[in-house]
Amino acid sequence: MAEVVNKYFKGDRIIWGVILIFSIFSLLAVYSSTGSLAYKYQGGNTSYYILKHATFLVIGLILIFIIHLIPYKYFSRFSQFLLLIAIPLLVITLILGTRLNEASRWLTLPGLGFTFQTSDLAKLALVMYLARGLSLKQNNIKEFEGAFLPLFIPVVIVCMLILPENLSTAVILFGTSLTIMFIGRVSIKYILAAIMLIVLIISIFILITLKSEKEGRISTWKHRIENYMDKDSEGNFQVDQSKIAISTGGLFGKGPGNSVQRNFLPHPYSDFIYAIIIEEYGFFLGGLVIVFLYLFLLFRAGVIVRKSTRTFPAFLAIGLSMLLVSQAFVNMAVAVDLIPVTGQPLPMVSMGGSSMLFTCTALGIILSVSRGIRNEKTENDEGSETI
Repeated sequence: MAEVVNKYFKGDRIIWGVILIFSIFSLLAVYSSTGSLAYKYQGGNTSYYILKHATFLVIGLILIFIIHLIPYKYFSRFSQFLLLIAIPLLVITLILGTRLNEASRWLTLPGLGFTFQTSDLAKLALVMYLARGLSLKQNNIKEFEGAFLPLFIPVVIVCMLILPENLSTAVILFGTSLTIMFIGRVSIKYILAAIMLIVLIISIFILITLKSEKEGRISTWKHRIENYMDKDSEGNFQVDQSKIAISTGGLFGKGPGNSVQRNFLPHPYSDFIYAIIIEEYGFFLGGLVIVFLYLFLLFRAGVIVRKSTRTFPAFLAIGLSMLLVSQAFVNMAVAVDLIPVTGQPLPMVSMGGSSMLFTCTALGIILSVSRGIRNEKTENDEGSETI
């Protein structure tokens, strides 16, 4: 068994282990939390959603395996093409996108009936593009026109196209992009100016949102902000149910499949799956383990960066890891009522087709970087011995 693993599964073994544990949690939590959904829409067929989710999970794991075998240098060349595809798709989504859950975030592939969030593709493309740009501009990275603007303009374009229908994703992506640029030695004064600008824009936007009577996404954001500020509001039903699930789960949980709040909590299989995990597995085996796994993923990305002798793979690994971990912590923060409801899924755990596939793609790229760095180190060591 060990020989098979060493032969076929390259890259960081610990990240592979993290992926395996996430997969187990995902299958158990999704199966437990989709019971009510199955009785409501599938005539009580409780296996329908878990089989569908397992199919996407298996496809995702296959994607990870295939992508981790691709040399990371190809992702640098591919990033420009991917960004050129992602931006028009975001525009099309705003105009003609499929509307689900009161938001136009999805495109439906003609003839297949498969919907995917174009923002997932755009996030992946932008981080890859920034990693490439930063690596190519290290010699003049402190320049405003020569380095900062060519990197910052795509960030603004992508985030502004995502923002109208998905504010939380736009904010997460913008923050991650600036952090990658900071790691890439972009002048701090330009980054601070960009942060001040976005804080000002968001502050004005929130004030306008709170005073606006317009229906649509602005109305949704307004209600979410008002509900978060007013803890006694009837609009806090889903957050209240989430807190009940967490509090009744206690330290050790009710046991797998014994969740009660899954019958009351909206979207327990996606937006609030973290609450169901804590309810069933407890604060120690559920809540802390999930938090630890995401932090460990980020730590291992840092290890990859430390071992890297090239800038592009280092920026790529840490950028994608930060993107996934940031999204995870936003999801968990919503479940424990630290921030307003955002609709962010828990990466690699929540039920979802396109979200799962793009998350697995990002993990595959991180493992590809790890594999490439390990191979380069082995070749250098062998070269040293020959000399």
